[in-house]
Amino acid sequence: MTALPITSFYAAFFGLLLFALSVQVIRARVAARVAIGLGDDIRLLRASRAQGNFVEYAPMILILLGLLELAGTGPFLLHALGGLALAGRVAHAMGISREPENLKQRQLGMALTFTVLGLAPLLLLLRIAFA
Repeated sequence: MTALPITSFYAAFFGLLLFALSVQVIRARVAARVAIGLGDDIRLLRASRAQGNFVEYAPMILILLGLLELAGTGPFLLHALGGLALAGRVAHAMGISREPENLKQRQLGMALTFTVLGLAPLLLLLRIAFA
């Protein structure tokens, strides 16, 4: 059995999403014939930013989930946070990757992500304060 089963569950999905975003960048590079940098290809720029934005947020989300799980947070709350974060990251990636971008989808993704990034640290601080 995994030590952090709920965090591991979301880490697996985050890993698959990163894989998909990375493949998207590779495909855009091949199509644009750009090995390094972005050239002036908007699709490559969008694919690169979708991947980069994911990498900027996903690690902290997983760290917070893991710490909350270690602190004894219940599975319902962990799944709520993890589900919101995963939905947010998928929505953002889909919104920013398109040309033209789907701004509403991108904004929804950031709103969900920021909800988790705002709540999870507060919950962790509360668990520490009342431990």
